[in-house]
Amino acid sequence: MEVGGSDSDGREFKNAAEMWREEVGDHHKKTQWYTQGIGYWEGVEASEDGVLGGYGHVNDPDIKSSEAFLNTLLSDQFTDEKRNRHLAVLDCGAGIGRVTRNLLIRYFNEVDLLEPVSHFLEAAREKLAPEHLVVSDSHKASNFYCLPLQEFSPDSGKYDVIWVQWCIGHLTDDDFVSFFKRAKGGLKPGGLFVLKENIARAGFVLDKEDWSVTRSDSYFKELFQHCGLHIYKSKDQKGFPEELFPVKMYALTPDLPKWANRTRPKAQPNKPGIIK
Repeated sequence: MEVGGSDSDGREFKNAAEMWREEVGDHHKKTQWYTQGIGYWEGVEASEDGVLGGYGHVNDPDIKSSEAFLNTLLSDQFTDEKRNRHLAVLDCGAGIGRVTRNLLIRYFNEVDLLEPVSHFLEAAREKLAPEHLVVSDSHKASNFYCLPLQEFSPDSGKYDVIWVQWCIGHLTDDDFVSFFKRAKGGLKPGGLFVLKENIARAGFVLDKEDWSVTRSDSYFKELFQHCGLHIYKSKDQKGFPEELFPVKMYALTPDLPKWANRTRPKAQPNKPGIIK
């Protein structure tokens, strides 16, 4: 990514390579980057207001938009035959299980949660216990993995959807690409990634409080190419406070979407129009 960016202290970088070289230029610095990121969240209360940075009230519009997006994907990608099968999803950066509890567990029979902050994961485990859920017995939270994205490899061909929300900014570019390349193996045939993230208006913004990077739409698209992923569908989040970063949802597929192979027929000059 050749476009410049800045950090939360106001420092300007001419490109992402310069920023990454300074922040994670050797093994010690890279270890420190991830340790500081986890350390920030370990000091955050295990509540909706905590995991949403004091903006607990955005939970409802967040879930509503995510549900509408998910419904379009399910109707597009999953035929009646597929919809009647056992559907599984991985919730990455699951936090306290907010997205799983409010959305994913209603649509998927099995949800696995991946979260590196142990007290968040324990809160999720408690909130997602069967006695606290208002869903049928065929829907459950199965596995709780206390691991960071950069160290996780999913079981082969297990998931219909891998949901990645508000956590990928903690990964360096190299680990971003490495994660998605590994995670592709965890998708069932026809499976999708859903990435929901803050979007910088240009370039990138490095947050030196929680040690994350907010990337622009063009930055993400460049990384998707390196991952071998194609955008199947995307949508902007609506209804968030103006002072927050814009948020975008991407549905990503390892397979070239069928419509991408279609070519328009050449226009035929002087062809009479059809009167209806």
